[in-house]
Amino acid sequence: MDESLNEKEIIDNTIQTYCNLQRIKHANEGVQNKELDYQLKIAKAKLEVFGVNLQELEY
Repeated sequence: MDESLNEKEIIDNTIQTYCNLQRIKHANEGVQNKELDYQLKIAKAKLEVFGVNLQELEY
């Protein structure tokens, strides 16, 4: 049971990170930021591993 709760916490934290990164990217108004793009890519990959539907999270 603890593993399930930990997994849910990881997913929740990763969703929060992904959403925060998207807000930052949107606020940059098209200015390229390679590190931000890389962090978004990592968060997206983590969420895909857990089977999270990213279409629902797009900004």
